[in-house]
Amino acid sequence: MTRRSKALAAALALLAGPVGAEVNDTALAAARPPANLSEIGLFDDMAAMTPNSSVVPYTISAPLFTDYALKYRFVYVPASAGPAAYQGEDVLDLPVGSVLVKTFAYPDGAGGIHRVETRLLIHQEAGWKAWPYVWNEAQDEAELKVAGKDLALTATRPDGSTVDVAYHVPNVNQCKGCHVGTDGALRPIGPKVRNLNLAEEGGNQLDRLLAAGIIAELPADRGSIPATPTFTDEAVPLEARGRAYLDANCGHCHAPGRPADTSGLYLNWEEDREIHRGIMKPPVAAGRGSGGFAYDIVPGDPDHSILLYRLDSTDPGIMMPEIGRSTIDQAGVALIRAYIQLLGG
Repeated sequence: MTRRSKALAAALALLAGPVGAEVNDTALAAARPPANLSEIGLFDDMAAMTPNSSVVPYTISAPLFTDYALKYRFVYVPASAGPAAYQGEDVLDLPVGSVLVKTFAYPDGAGGIHRVETRLLIHQEAGWKAWPYVWNEAQDEAELKVAGKDLALTATRPDGSTVDVAYHVPNVNQCKGCHVGTDGALRPIGPKVRNLNLAEEGGNQLDRLLAAGIIAELPADRGSIPATPTFTDEAVPLEARGRAYLDANCGHCHAPGRPADTSGLYLNWEEDREIHRGIMKPPVAAGRGSGGFAYDIVPGDPDHSILLYRLDSTDPGIMMPEIGRSTIDQAGVALIRAYIQLLGG
């Protein structure tokens, strides 16, 4: 079982906990949310991170790398608002009053986890708002940190080795650096149907979200629903795994109409033009981030490809993604190296 599936299984198991009070919809609609996460009522038991019965855990097939953090995702849709309509390609159009919850954590060395922060994306009448909460040492409360916070942590890689992490909790304005739509407004990134379309114990996650009232409907032909492959699944063809990784880690910015549009490098899953996917594409204005190389991707030659050079760096003037990590995703770099080598035929 992968770390991602273990995280979801743990979140699902928490649903067996006692039923608590209702989620505080008034707090979610406020111009500024409460100082303490517990006041919103998303979790019935903060210390155990037991979600309210109306807060539904979910996972995505291709998650963003964030310094080896474990991530626990939940979604809440108020019953009065009704579920989100099915959308084949874009992020679910969750109604006003909804909230996306993502908790970042690390193994605590004793078989449990140490929660670092919980980020909320709240859909209000005026649009989406982002708020970061930082957990206390007792792990029974998280406090709103509008200005963010810097933390020195130690992360465990999948191979068991450890690495020091300069963990950055973003301030409320930095969230828009990634969470932005083509209209320039703050938007969710991950919960697209194609990222939610994955098998889980007992069926498919989309059917569970349908039954929970998060999604209004699904096509009768389940085979017609798009799906982003899981890039850690070695049974998936290498090219698809490479593209899924780039979509998750780069595609939210490197896509038409998104923050990195002017680069002409589009790494979103839907892009089908080789030049825009970086193949033999010269950089627009990479500066020293180009490493002196001529093309974003040189098929068959990862060591002369700008894309790999930037993924394999922690220099702030070179690294990509430029925010959200302080370490190198070793498995991700190895995957993209193999992907570029494959493109050479």
